[in-house]
Amino acid sequence: MDMQRRNFLKIAGVTALAGISAPVVVNLTSSALASSDQGQTAVAHPAPSGAHGEDAPQGVRLGLLIDMRKLYGHPELLDKATAACHKVHNVPKIDNKKSEIKWIWKTPFANAFTDQSNNHASKTARENDFLVLCNHCDEPPCVRVCPTKATFKDKKTGIVAMDYHRCIGCRFCMMGCPYGARSFNWMDPQPFIKELNPNFPARMRGVVEKCNFCGERLVLGKEPACVEALKEVGAIVFGDLNDPQSEIRRILDKEHTIQRQAALGTKPSVFYIV
Repeated sequence: MDMQRRNFLKIAGVTALAGISAPVVVNLTSSALASSDQGQTAVAHPAPSGAHGEDAPQGVRLGLLIDMRKLYGHPELLDKATAACHKVHNVPKIDNKKSEIKWIWKTPFANAFTDQSNNHASKTARENDFLVLCNHCDEPPCVRVCPTKATFKDKKTGIVAMDYHRCIGCRFCMMGCPYGARSFNWMDPQPFIKELNPNFPARMRGVVEKCNFCGERLVLGKEPACVEALKEVGAIVFGDLNDPQSEIRRILDKEHTIQRQAALGTKPSVFYIV
């Protein structure tokens, strides 16, 4: 068995065990994950009903909040978050627009929020880039169009994950994603990885990849790499959107936020304070 596959299986094994024993952040308690592993529903903070008679949110739904106010005028912080993510996930640095691989990256406001009016946009919006990544949608179109289930939604966390071994490179998920959050490996990425992280599987030519909300770090009790990288300024908050006591929910309840193309009905799990 080659080293990459052995490492991948090791990570998969740790992930399976983590539901029982790992001190996972954002209140993913061991009991909740263990019950989910046994085919039961993991309930975070049950309530009798939601707004307008809707069912109350159940289980864990992980989300990300990016406070751009703390990043304006500091492009180096956006680069720092990107570098941290790409380093731990063996994302190759390919200086070619067609072949580049991106998990998290910076882009102008007009590109990030194509559904928002740019007529008389503020100077701040015009002069600053915005961090974008996979939105880990609650209604992910990429999952619906994947013929091999290589792209799937983790019922325990809401993370839209990928099984690289199942990916056949059809790129239907790339067509289905309205956020351009997926990249295709047109070539072997390993020669373009400056420093290989042995704890995360490198991909191969012919497969699609994207942000995974650092699922492999969560099961070890760590925060996502981008969150950790910007800890000093607190620009990114990560947590359970279904937990009204979580930090991310407390901020969302207080601050006005926007999402990328929310009108499409994908229910993105990434929010922005702009």
